[in-house]
Amino acid sequence: MKNLIIASTSTLHGGDYLDYLLPTLEQHFVNCETIIFIPYARPGGISHDEYTEKVRSAFSKLGKKIVGLHTFENPVKAIQSAQGIFTGGGNTFLLVTQLYQNNVMEVLSKVIENGIPYLGCSAGSNITGISMQTTNDMPIIYPPSFKTLGAIPFNLNPHYLDADLQSKHMGETRETRIKEFHAFNSTPVLGLREGSWLDVKGSSIILRGMLTARLFRQNQIPEELIPETDLFFLEQ
Repeated sequence: MKNLIIASTSTLHGGDYLDYLLPTLEQHFVNCETIIFIPYARPGGISHDEYTEKVRSAFSKLGKKIVGLHTFENPVKAIQSAQGIFTGGGNTFLLVTQLYQNNVMEVLSKVIENGIPYLGCSAGSNITGISMQTTNDMPIIYPPSFKTLGAIPFNLNPHYLDADLQSKHMGETRETRIKEFHAFNSTPVLGLREGSWLDVKGSSIILRGMLTARLFRQNQIPEELIPETDLFFLEQ
């Protein structure tokens, strides 16, 4: 049975890394002594070791051991034997490229399908969808494919922002960008606001947090989903 926490962000404004999620993560990883961290997205270009240390510090509050996937000689075997997995945020193009280059994408999909507890934040959440095509990130590198894990039956737009009607910005809004995606693709897209996450247990996909999420479907009016909504209906 699939068991995922898919968060829009790792850090809320004014808070420490992962702090707002720690009560949820304590239960999510309750049976895990060691969690493998996938640092491939490397926010701001920091090293894999630096990124892993940041995660290690946060999870030390829960008494969990963190080991970076980059430290294993065979990352495929490491994922296959993992007790729990966390993929952090950063650049989704870089993350997806390195998952493919290290032959990890397919095996990661399989262990998630088999119920390994998984946490994704930002880019690590983007990859749980059908494809990475609704990321906000710059295409700094060209991945072998836009196809991702398909752990949920739709795409995500983490860090979703509503249009500011008082702003003088004349560029495209997030909603406009998603509509551009739907001009060529039928995959639903969920705009996940900061502080919100999805709690996936089997076929159940529950919206958690205090905010609504915005659901976009091709040729339909966008819909606001209230917290505790189950998005299982998108499986159909």
